[in-house]
Amino acid sequence: MFQRKKPDASKLCQAFFAEFGAGDEARTRDLNLGKVALYQLSYSRLVFTKNIVLCEDQNYSITTNYMSNPTQIRSDFDNALQTLSLDRHNTLGLACRAKRVLTLSSLAQLPHITALSRDHHDLFVLGGGSNVVLPAQLDRVVVQVALKGIALVEAGAPGHDSVYRIDVAAGEGWHHWVETATQRGWFGLENLALIPGTVGGSPVQNIGAYGVEVQDRIESVTAWHIPEGRLVTLSRTECAFTYRDSIFKRADPGTWLIVSVRFLLPKQWVPVLNYPDLQKHPMLAGMTADTVTGQQILDAVCEIRRTKLPDPAILGNAGSFFKNPIVPASQYVSLKQKFSDLVAYAQPDGSYKLAAGWMIERSGWKGKRQGSVGVHDRQALVLVNYGGAQVSALLGLAQDVRSAVLAQFGVPLEMEPVVVSDSPSAS
Repeated sequence: MFQRKKPDASKLCQAFFAEFGAGDEARTRDLNLGKVALYQLSYSRLVFTKNIVLCEDQNYSITTNYMSNPTQIRSDFDNALQTLSLDRHNTLGLACRAKRVLTLSSLAQLPHITALSRDHHDLFVLGGGSNVVLPAQLDRVVVQVALKGIALVEAGAPGHDSVYRIDVAAGEGWHHWVETATQRGWFGLENLALIPGTVGGSPVQNIGAYGVEVQDRIESVTAWHIPEGRLVTLSRTECAFTYRDSIFKRADPGTWLIVSVRFLLPKQWVPVLNYPDLQKHPMLAGMTADTVTGQQILDAVCEIRRTKLPDPAILGNAGSFFKNPIVPASQYVSLKQKFSDLVAYAQPDGSYKLAAGWMIERSGWKGKRQGSVGVHDRQALVLVNYGGAQVSALLGLAQDVRSAVLAQFGVPLEMEPVVVSDSPSAS
């Protein structure tokens, strides 16, 4: 059934992204079971020389007739499913056991994921688990995305000669990608350093920090539309990004599975240094846009985050648990009259983004603990799991915090992480 050979590594890596990576926004590919020959790649990390993409792991196989025996492939696919604890696969550290778990490590599995969704109607796509609140029992089939690869796109698009265009597979760790980009001189992501999660999860949440949102650096996202069984590339506009939101987050669970993200990073880099914490950091003292380096900003951001935020490996958390609410100017003026030290940031449209952490602290919740959960003592935006917490306790704490802020400021807080229901019928 399998026809194996060992092709040239660099050509194979380039062929992978040319065929399946994020490409022109109009490109849509249908991969229907039994109709399309797929290239199956098993690879580790991509590394770069000046102009050539190389792969560290030379043990590649290319399968040109992978779909010739759907019955055997489906059998292999089913054998890859297993019941699994997700305790270590969510940064909050909540105990969770899934019905079945599949690790997606090859694009050849995508048509079978669509077939599985039609059989079970209960798929849940899980990346790094950094922005989810999981139930104790997840009666769904969980797909863990483990696609890897980073590739510099050589051909420049018209009007985009002044940028680097890089395709990154969805399973890459976000911070690893930021470090790699910075080390290679592809600047623009350094303000987003040390954010937990994967590359594939970054556009879902439209992650942001220290004056930068990931939407500012994305050209397109390539994703598998699970119900229709096709690969689709969405432009930045089509992703419908808003503050901590996107088309992927708003869609019904089991609709999209992000495969890769194409980043657009400027060759004429302009550092973003207007965030107060960066301006006050001693590592950047006296630095200007002309003298600072991307690595210096990355290092400063990492130090700030490590000082303010708990390490999920030590104390379970999902980073910021609440969004910073955006209010009209009239409401901001009213609040400012009552609270002269109100922390807020003017927005381009005339509205104001309020600092949720400041409001939570002023409401008396910073550092408070309720049993196995609590509000972090250095960053009030962060809810933590001290160990053995149940999801009900965490959500109960979140509701208490929201109620207190609403009572004092008249501003509702919205949770950032996605609360995952235990079954599709509860969605």
